[in-house]
Amino acid sequence: MKSGLEDVIAAETKLSDVDGAAGRLIIRGVSLDDLVATSRFEDVAALLLDGLFDEHVDAASIREQLGVARAALFAHVEAADASLLALPPVDAVRALLARVADGEDFATAIRLMAAPAVFLPAVLRLQKDEAPIRPDASLSQSADILRMLTGRVPTAEQTAGLDAYLVTISDHGLNASTFASRVIASTHAGLTSSVLAAISALKGPLHGGAPGPVLDMLDAVGSPENARAWLSQALDHGERLMGFGHRIYRVRDPRADALKTALKPIFASGQADAGRIALAEAIEAAALALLKERKPDRPLDVNVEYYTALLLDALGFPRNSFTGVFAIGRTVGWIAHAREQTLDGRLIRPQSRYVGPLPKAA
Repeated sequence: MKSGLEDVIAAETKLSDVDGAAGRLIIRGVSLDDLVATSRFEDVAALLLDGLFDEHVDAASIREQLGVARAALFAHVEAADASLLALPPVDAVRALLARVADGEDFATAIRLMAAPAVFLPAVLRLQKDEAPIRPDASLSQSADILRMLTGRVPTAEQTAGLDAYLVTISDHGLNASTFASRVIASTHAGLTSSVLAAISALKGPLHGGAPGPVLDMLDAVGSPENARAWLSQALDHGERLMGFGHRIYRVRDPRADALKTALKPIFASGQADAGRIALAEAIEAAALALLKERKPDRPLDVNVEYYTALLLDALGFPRNSFTGVFAIGRTVGWIAHAREQTLDGRLIRPQSRYVGPLPKAA
């Protein structure tokens, strides 16, 4: 028995491979570096879903079908009443997702990929007493998300930045939310049920992470010259440095570099404060040096949360919405794993070891 199923192999998959020792992520035979350099969200969706449904899957068809689905799903925004809007954004999105009918077909998969892309921007606007913006079916998924969020057609750099993020976090091995999706799928409950289970796991702070507090750390440090002193004091008080360390990666998280690369055109074109990334780089350098000095036996490096926070902030997403944005990108991975489990797997039913009291002998 291993607590937390540490190192226990619970499934075989053709979808993604996480090599923590080498710092490498492979999605359907393509390295993350190559995938981010050449792909939009629709491309990675086609890559992950290919062969898992009866329909032929290609990026152009997925883009068209997602546009139609986003337009249709907007009707569900009317269900966002005051009690729902009082919830954190990811909880509100989950509640609206529950309105999508369960099914195992490709049409259900399309609706589930489109749903959080519509619901999150709508919820964020309604929580600010602003009217939600209807989807534009002619746009790509990333471009329409940003348009529905801000009310403006995004620049090419902004759209590319969000595409890079959604591609980067589309799938990542058998993490907690993906395993939850597969457990539900193994019962043949339906794709909506699998996605709801997965997003419920994602919102837990030990899994979904906390990229928002990375920005709080940047705000607290304030300027590059303060970085080492502030970080040193935080470590003295036993605080965790946000955006550093990962349970699987023993070296640098490859997703961090992919997102840092995606950030550069946005800052270089003046669409975000260039001083922000300079501050982030100074904090990164100081943090890595301090962690090496203080904890030489623990491999702690930058993780995906660090540059996620900078990218999503630059794109206009509020800090409390970051888990919801993650769900937009990861839903396609949850669906792919759910289908793989349904097609090839068995009902997931592990054993437990009873360690409680025994009945008294007569």
